[in-house]
Amino acid sequence: MGPVEQSIYDSVAGRFEPELLELTNESHMHSVPPGSESHFKLVLVTDQFEGLRLVQRHQLIYQLLADQLAGPVHALALHTYTAAEWSETAAGAPKSPSCLGGSKSN
Repeated sequence: MGPVEQSIYDSVAGRFEPELLELTNESHMHSVPPGSESHFKLVLVTDQFEGLRLVQRHQLIYQLLADQLAGPVHALALHTYTAAEWSETAAGAPKSPSCLGGSKSN
């Protein structure tokens, strides 16, 4: 786990007391140099989301990770659930789509 990924993981784990926390570095699926830490997928299950709309859940995470999102992180796919919602999701979190190409030099 790289330093950016570790920072995100530690921040989320410390703030949300998750029942499930899956953080995946998906940078390799994009037009970035090997070893990059710029694209992540976060699956977070916590009862702290109880009663919150999806946008409110995402806002909490964006506020928590403001420094990472302002710097090295280009994309963060969020999949947020309460424990009850997660138990109803037989297939788990959606798979990320393939990168359609492009780079900063295009």
